[in-house]
This record gives sequence, C-alpha cells and structure tokens, in this order.
Amino acid sequence: MSIALKGIHHLTAITADAPGNLRFYTDVLGLRLVKKTVNQDDTSAYHLFYADGKASPGTDITFFDFPAAPERRGTNAVSRTGLRVAGRDSLEFWHARLTEAGGAVGDIRDLDGRASLDFEDPEGQRLRLIDDGGKGDSNPWDGSSVPEEHQIRGLGPIIMSVPDLGRTEPILTEIMNMRKARTYEADGASVHAFEMGEGGPAAELHVAVEPNLPRAGQGAGGVHHVAFRAADIEELHEWTERVQGFRVPSSGEVERYYFRSLYFREPNGILFEIATDGPGFAVDEPMESLGQSLSLPPFLEPKRAEIEANLKPLG
Repeated sequence: MSIALKGIHHLTAITADAPGNLRFYTDVLGLRLVKKTVNQDDTSAYHLFYADGKASPGTDITFFDFPAAPERRGTNAVSRTGLRVAGRDSLEFWHARLTEAGGAVGDIRDLDGRASLDFEDPEGQRLRLIDDGGKGDSNPWDGSSVPEEHQIRGLGPIIMSVPDLGRTEPILTEIMNMRKARTYEADGASVHAFEMGEGGPAAELHVAVEPNLPRAGQGAGGVHHVAFRAADIEELHEWTERVQGFRVPSSGEVERYYFRSLYFREPNGILFEIATDGPGFAVDEPMESLGQSLSLPPFLEPKRAEIEANLKPLG
C-alpha cells in the first residue's frame, strides 16, 4: 500500500514585528507559545511556534521574524490559513472578540459546507476560522485567555492560489498521494479540495485557481511554506525516495531537531515540507514550561551567547 500523509503538520509565515506577533497570537488568539527559538538558517531571526496545550503536530502556526516589506498579494502562494474551532457558537464568540480587537474581520458564512469566518492579523496575514464539528482530538491550554470550548483546535484546511491547476494536481495526487475530494466556488474562484489520510479539515489542502491575479511577492503578512505530516523517520525516508524517484528537486532530509524534514517546491514555486510528528517540542524542555526561554538545537548551543546578543527583546 502506498504511503499517505497524515494531514497538515504546520504552517510557517513571516512577521516583521515579533513582539506584536507574540501579543496577537497569544493574547488575542489564545494560542500557546510552545517554542521560542531561531531560524536555523539565519540565527539573527526568531522562529516562534504557537500551538495547542500539548504542542501537538497539526496545531502549530509558526513565524520567521524577518525585516521584510509587506507581502504583495497574488497567485502562486499560500493565500489563507484555516484554523479549526468547534461549533457555530465558537464562530460567534470569535467574531465578537476579533471585532473588539480591531483589524479586518468578515462575516460568518457557509463555505464548502462549513461555517467559516475570515479575518486578518495586524500585518495582514489572512486567516480563516472553520467549524470542524468538534471532530478529532482537542488539547486545550489552561493558560489561555480564551474559554476552553472556544479555543483554536488546530490547523486546516490550508488554501493556496495557482493560475492553472494543470501542473499542480499531478504533484498532489501522483507524488503526494492526495485524493481530489470535491470542487466549490469561493470569492470568484474555483477551489479544488484535496485530502490526505483520514480526510477532514485537518487533512485538506485547497487549491484556488486564479489566473487573473499577479504573481505574489513574499513578505511580512504572507506565508513562507506549508508542512505535511509523516508519522516517523522511516516514513520520511520513503517520501524522500519517492520525491527523488519522480525527479523533483528537493533539499534532501534536513534535521530540525524537533522534527526531521524534506523540502521541495510544486511547479508554481510554492514551498512544501514533509515533517515527522516527532520527537516534538518537549525534547529539550518540560511540557509545562514550553516556550518560556530561548531554545536552541544542540548544534547551535555553542553559539548561544552570540545568538542571544543579536536578538531583539520580545517583551
């Protein structure tokens, strides 16, 4: 039987305001800062991970802190990030909370058969709260300012924009073993929903076909890459061989300490990552104190003093 991705692992976006980003995602969205570390390829930049109470795979939205200009919106990019909540009552709660916090907030609407609420963070990062019907595991954080029943449960679906589905679909179905589930119309675009593993919103990638948009320019308020779940290193080895077998250029396997990864781009240049579920964020600090101090993987630990001296305070 062919290997299958389990769903969304994480999504990494870009902020040019790490202190403001931290305030919004913890104070307003009520997520837990589960890892405060640095970009392993550019240690002058923070890499902040927000997730559920147990830092579960599939719940973390992460940010590189780059001094970048705002994103130029367009196609050939991840265009919106889904965040799952349980029930329409939760969407009503969030509509009121986000309106009070200020910023761009839409109306609750039914989209692809699910109640949804679009909004943006202070830098214009496009997000969508989606009623997942309470399906699957939930690990609330008892330190959140959001009541347990309304807390964000995890990621998904992820929406990306391409000018033409023709080159992207074979990557998703033939290489990544996703299943095309359905098509729907949203905001003037035809959107094609692909599912992984057991399916459901935590395991869906939606592709909007938008040929009339300009090409996106990456920047603050935009997405850097989306990652998909491999169960373990053995599965990642299989994915590495599979991607190489289709002659798709890739990074080869990269050790990120908290997980192991493989990176490659689909034909429009959107960066994909396949990442292992483990060992997870508690590998170097206790679960109860995740994110409270700067964590560095062992290969960067000898440079801690230099790295800390180059980082700006988050408080």
